[in-house]
Amino acid sequence: MTADLRTAYLQDMVRMYRNYRTLAERAVAQISDDDLHTLVDPDANSIAIIIRHVGGNLRSRFTDFLTTDGEKPDRHRDTEFEMPARATREQLMRGWDAGWSAALSALEALQPEDLDRTVHIRGEAFLVVEALSRSVTHTAMHVGQIVLLAKHFAGSSWRSLSIPKGQSAAASIGDFKTKGLAR
Repeated sequence: MTADLRTAYLQDMVRMYRNYRTLAERAVAQISDDDLHTLVDPDANSIAIIIRHVGGNLRSRFTDFLTTDGEKPDRHRDTEFEMPARATREQLMRGWDAGWSAALSALEALQPEDLDRTVHIRGEAFLVVEALSRSVTHTAMHVGQIVLLAKHFAGSSWRSLSIPKGQSAAASIGDFKTKGLAR
């Protein structure tokens, strides 16, 4: 990989993570606190659970990203999928923000030469570029779940996070940048 490509890759990773965070937060802003905890079936995860999991995952993976295993000893992944007490939106967002802060700080600090380094996740070695690709796809999957559930709960009051149905011809590329829309 050339230095220019490495730099572009790292910039794109930061852009993608920021975009996924924005999509999820704009979706969550459209639902009630009760809907954060609604299960579509007994085996499903609520948006609140997904928020806890993503925040915990990002915090664990990106805290001391280049120097410690991505599965931190203080992370208890299984408990991220339990909600014994109904957390408030503010409590959920604190964990979410901590995870995103760790991720974005680590990503913004990476240098092109770091892509050749090796990091570990649960003792398994990954090149940094592999770990980043693995993490961004995991995050994107869960953001997609959040958006789908939020759209379902919001119903007819849903405001599109990208170009609304039937409005593609009227949208321009500039709309994506100025309105923070997904493409």
